[in-house]
Amino acid sequence: MTVEFISVGTEILLGNIVNTNAAYLSEQCAALGLSCYHQSVVGDNEERLEEAVRQALSRSDILILSGGLGPTKDDLTKEVVAKVFGKELYEDTHTKERIEAYFKRVRSEQVTPNNWKQAMVPEGAKVVDNHNGTAPGLIMEEDGKTAILLPGPPNEIKPMFERDIAPYLNRLQPEGIYSKMVKICSIGESKAETMVADLMDAQTNPTIAPYAKTGEVHFRVTAKAASPKEAKKLFAPLMDELFGRFGDKIYTTEEEVTLEAAIVSLLEDDKMTLTTAESCTGGLLAGRIMNVAGASNVYREGYITYSNDAKERLLGVKRETLMQYGAVSAQTAEEMARGAAKAAGADAALSVTGIAGPAGGTPEKPVGLVYVGCYVKGHVRVEEFHFTGNRDKNREFAVARALTLLREELIGRK
Repeated sequence: MTVEFISVGTEILLGNIVNTNAAYLSEQCAALGLSCYHQSVVGDNEERLEEAVRQALSRSDILILSGGLGPTKDDLTKEVVAKVFGKELYEDTHTKERIEAYFKRVRSEQVTPNNWKQAMVPEGAKVVDNHNGTAPGLIMEEDGKTAILLPGPPNEIKPMFERDIAPYLNRLQPEGIYSKMVKICSIGESKAETMVADLMDAQTNPTIAPYAKTGEVHFRVTAKAASPKEAKKLFAPLMDELFGRFGDKIYTTEEEVTLEAAIVSLLEDDKMTLTTAESCTGGLLAGRIMNVAGASNVYREGYITYSNDAKERLLGVKRETLMQYGAVSAQTAEEMARGAAKAAGADAALSVTGIAGPAGGTPEKPVGLVYVGCYVKGHVRVEEFHFTGNRDKNREFAVARALTLLREELIGRK
């Protein structure tokens, strides 16, 4: 089945907000095995929105619209879709009661008359309760076509999709759609995709699709099957093949497990502790680790040593090292890692020092040059990287490479 997305809102067209909903819906529907060939953004204009809805329904089985379900006059999604389907609007008592209850619960303001606009729903539509706002979702079906209307705020659309819409879409398929995520680090996107090119060329059921992440590559393996048990049988040969090709570069096959979570788990298994010493990343590395629930079991403390003085005073980096090699050097990264481990009394330490940009580079040490040091129980490994993004991207990639380096060293000890 084919699905198409229309994001509604002039503020998206003007660039006032980033259209994260489209990315989210695309990923979720791909995971459900739906094919998407078109997606668009339409401003708050009735004529243009109607044209876009009619065109989308003419070529796709399912149309998902996000946004335009609010209480104001420029929120037109529901009215336009009802017009296209030839349906009148009526006041839904259940939705009105939920809106009243919502305002009583938040007690932030009184219900204004325009809020009752959100209780008006098209005839025959299935109402999807909004547990995080006032605008309900709607499902409309007619002549083999389906339109799904969802609220715009991400904190409303995501829980609604996962709670109600994903199960609904799954039921539309003649077979169930099951998927597993294979997450890989220590290898680049191009090489990873080349290593599975033959599998992708020959795929039927299950299928494999690559997703590039910062410093990682993810493969989603999707199968159509009558039951989870049957899907597991379909998965098995392909999963064995992937493990045969990538080995321990696969750090998880669970959707919810992040690289930092996998690393925390490795440290816990080995009863090891960790510290970090950061210069150009300024705490981003520590933040990634502390995002993991239970990280306090392994993470001791961290050091942000942006200045040379801090590197000397907190980490014991030798002044001679800084004078001879500079703050951005393999030698400094090594001493930062050793010094952090000693200061924190930790078994492992990561250090990052580099030139994130946009200024500060020289011909000898250009912007994007980063050294990452990894200390594990007396052994230090330092890697040199040359990133080519902007300041934010360079810092993000430095953190990703640091985490990958630590995992490699922990795995290498086993």
